[in-house]
Amino acid sequence: MCGRFMITKKVDEIKVRFRVELDHEKYKPVFNAAPGMQLPVITSENPTKVQFFYWGLIPFWAKSRDNSYKMINARGESLTQKPAYRSLLKSKRCLVIADGFFEWKKTEKQKNPYNIKLKDDSMFAFAGLCDSWKNENNETINSFTIITTSPNLLVSSIHDRMPVILPQHSEQNWLSKSISPDLALKMLLPYPEYEMKAYAISTLVNSSKNNFPEILSAIDND
Repeated sequence: MCGRFMITKKVDEIKVRFRVELDHEKYKPVFNAAPGMQLPVITSENPTKVQFFYWGLIPFWAKSRDNSYKMINARGESLTQKPAYRSLLKSKRCLVIADGFFEWKKTEKQKNPYNIKLKDDSMFAFAGLCDSWKNENNETINSFTIITTSPNLLVSSIHDRMPVILPQHSEQNWLSKSISPDLALKMLLPYPEYEMKAYAISTLVNSSKNNFPEILSAIDND
């Protein structure tokens, strides 16, 4: 799964990298993004602008948002088998902007957190699905889920799943409504391990209240 990530780049870097508009007032770097937070995404319905959606999908037909924390991830292998995701795969795909994600490696004594990134520390996009839901006051709540897949060789030494990171050349295809669900599914692959790196970080990351750069410092687990 993917239960935490980070997006720490500056506004202008994001605008140039993804060729989008981004409100300077709304965006702040997040060093420990957690479910329930409003985070930057680019949607197939508005591919030229960064919007801020809640992490934890609330399908439009949901009676409440109580289960949103259970829908932070969607398994790529079973998207077409689940009603909540099948319709979204057709027309409500999104890019979730990030520059690293965290996974926990189990040991006999504890779980040790790792920061997993691209080797050059550059930004990337997770493949996501999004939806809009209205509450009892008729207010629209926009939300998203991150698609996961089997891990590459690097991540498999830490965890048994990883988020789908789209190659940069595939990002616009993922957003395109002209791409069929079948073609979209073929894009949900593990990112090449030789383009990634991972290092141990402090257990300070375990609490989402700790949202500052120091949690990203490498430590020695040996």
